[in-house]
Amino acid sequence: METEVPTATHAGEDFVTTKTKSRKRKQPSMDTSDISNPSEKRPHFKPLKAVTSSVSKEIRRIPVPPHRYTPLQKDWLKIFTPIVENLKLNVRFVAKKRQVEIKAGKETDDIGALQRAEDFVKAFVLGFEVDDALALLRLDHLYLESFDITDVKPLKGDHLARAIGRLAGKNGKTKFTIENVTTTRIVLADSKIHILGSFQNIQIARRAICNLILGSAPSKVYGQMRTVAARSASRI
Repeated sequence: METEVPTATHAGEDFVTTKTKSRKRKQPSMDTSDISNPSEKRPHFKPLKAVTSSVSKEIRRIPVPPHRYTPLQKDWLKIFTPIVENLKLNVRFVAKKRQVEIKAGKETDDIGALQRAEDFVKAFVLGFEVDDALALLRLDHLYLESFDITDVKPLKGDHLARAIGRLAGKNGKTKFTIENVTTTRIVLADSKIHILGSFQNIQIARRAICNLILGSAPSKVYGQMRTVAARSASRI
């Protein structure tokens, strides 16, 4: 595009116009075809199967401690059935290596089934009941969290034993109260603490447990825990 710009010459002479060119970027040509139905131009891919991916060659191994051999043998049918029939996976217990092996089978459709099965078996090995661990297969928003009492406060000897006693309470009353208020499941294995539940409920239960470890009175912890749980329930 050309424009005329007036320029001045010597005094007493007329103005002389000079032509200059303005630089403009060329706009890329746009496809003005009919886009009333965009779904026709979208690529359609078949759903991804676990067998066709690298997951088919992957084997998940969960070590089993000696004190869980008897419960595993007793409840093996309850563990084996949902993994094989519902998730379409292959599972076996290797006695020599003392571990449970899980592998994707030919009929496996869900690519996330392997991880869910591993979490299910791991929850049972950590000490949860089979019925509680089964929730990991049925629900997607449940998680496992583990930590040590010494991570919160470095305790030894009788001080550590008293902290474990405060968490359990008389006849397990404190532990059951935390589980019922936060709708979680808690396993106390020596100084290890394992929590099963949703992300938000795990945080509430962990905060209550940490307060008990640090020496807070159970009645005070109950009050704070119920307030936080009611507040989070009202938000939902």
